[in-house]
Amino acid sequence: MINDIKRFDSRDSALVLAHILFAFFALFLGGVAGVLQGLVRGGMIHLPMEIGYYQLLTAHGLLMALVFTTYFIIGFMLAGIARTLGGHLLPIARKLGWLGYGLMTFGTILATILILLNKATVLYTFYAPMKASPWFYIALVFVVVGSWMSGLGIFINYRYWKKTHRGQTTPLFAYMAVITMLLWIIATLGVAVEVLFQLIPWSFGWVDTVNVVLSRTLFWYFGHPLVYFWLLPAYMCWYCVIPKVIGGKIFSDALARLSFIMFLIFSIPVGFHHQLMEPGVSNIWKFVQVILTFMVVIPSLMTAFSLFATFELHGRSVGAKGLFGWFKKLPWKDVRFFAPFMGMLIFIPAGAGGLINASHQLNAVIHNTLWVTGHFHLTVASSVALTFFGITYWLIPAILGRQMTPLMHRLGIIQTVIWAVGMFFMSGSMHSVGLLGSPRRTAFTTYQDHPDAIMWIPYHVVMAIGGTILFVGVVLMIINIVMLLSAPKGETEFPIAEVSEQAEKTPAVFERWGVWIGVLVVLILVAYAIPVTEMITNPGVGAKGFVTW
Repeated sequence: MINDIKRFDSRDSALVLAHILFAFFALFLGGVAGVLQGLVRGGMIHLPMEIGYYQLLTAHGLLMALVFTTYFIIGFMLAGIARTLGGHLLPIARKLGWLGYGLMTFGTILATILILLNKATVLYTFYAPMKASPWFYIALVFVVVGSWMSGLGIFINYRYWKKTHRGQTTPLFAYMAVITMLLWIIATLGVAVEVLFQLIPWSFGWVDTVNVVLSRTLFWYFGHPLVYFWLLPAYMCWYCVIPKVIGGKIFSDALARLSFIMFLIFSIPVGFHHQLMEPGVSNIWKFVQVILTFMVVIPSLMTAFSLFATFELHGRSVGAKGLFGWFKKLPWKDVRFFAPFMGMLIFIPAGAGGLINASHQLNAVIHNTLWVTGHFHLTVASSVALTFFGITYWLIPAILGRQMTPLMHRLGIIQTVIWAVGMFFMSGSMHSVGLLGSPRRTAFTTYQDHPDAIMWIPYHVVMAIGGTILFVGVVLMIINIVMLLSAPKGETEFPIAEVSEQAEKTPAVFERWGVWIGVLVVLILVAYAIPVTEMITNPGVGAKGFVTW
């Protein structure tokens, strides 16, 4: 049984731990950049002349939104694949994992150095026509290709398991990991084309201009699916791990798999909802992709239903009475549950904000304001990050053969509360001042003492206070990780839940990958073929590169 406590292969443990620790190293550096950025935006400090605000903004976005998440996700999925598909990784998968780790780390270090040297202050979205050093774009290639190597290892491990277990349904965790990596690889093809065929030749001076609309379209072909690459591993924890932590069972294996298939199909052909104010994109194609965007709401609602059904069924199985009696039966003192549950709760307003962002009329009100930044911090920096924190508290002990102590649980809950409070102040003020028109991506300024800008300043100060509280949460998380690494020796379970006996049978069609990838390809062609063809055949005059820092 996969739920039995087993020792991790030391070679797998080393690979997983390398990813997890590097992820939190990036989180710490990104947190330093973030708190400084917030204090500058609030007018509370001034940076030395050698450090620019937009350097910090670029480093913060790259290290936290791309590096922290990607390393953690790959480490988490490799651990789960090893645990659920035979007890260890195949040697070839392990080698590909280390190759991917090396390529990603080289790319991350190179990109960070270039940002610190002020050679790549192009922000997280690296929008043309702002032009970085060509080596920055090459560094991004190493990061993406490295992630592909780890993905290939996951696919090989999955394929081997299917060959040796013919007729059996793939364990749910492994199935979800395969879909997550499929989504990532298909989505990153867009940014790979942008970087390889547009930005690198342009930044080296081999071509004079770049097609800006095409460049942004290729970025957002990748940029919004990236959100689901962050989110799906959190959903993997919610579906597969949390039921085991609370002592329950998975409500429905079939529902969980169907929700992931829907995320795979609908999360990629939706990038135009980030370009609703883009004049170079026809309204009809914006409309098509907004419709597809709203389709992604359905698997999220399915997930919410499944999770709270799991909570209620477990609560009633242990004697809960009344409408909400099951709520009291949840393990509130267990940080493995508490941190992800806080992430689930925060995802409710985060998802509601996403509906506003994707609506054409409402997007016109909040476009390029701090509302968007506040939404972003509720999703990836709250729902996803808190879930990743909760995973860390059991994952490190599980792979190292150690045990959490009651003190670690208490410190973990304190860290979770600090993070939630900091985000309440920071994201809440971002949403509020965004509705008042305060723009995103700008340093402190009063716009020559314009009355509107003066009115924004108190909100910016609250943002800085919230960001400082969050940085305290980052530091405490690092301290907790150090404690986990030196925790008492013992056995910690890798908590994978079993499926409820009352759940319906999982249809075999869910693993017919050709069907689902085919549907996805058709939707991508419907959503992108004609508008991208128009951008290529009618490129306009193009834009030369600008260095604005």
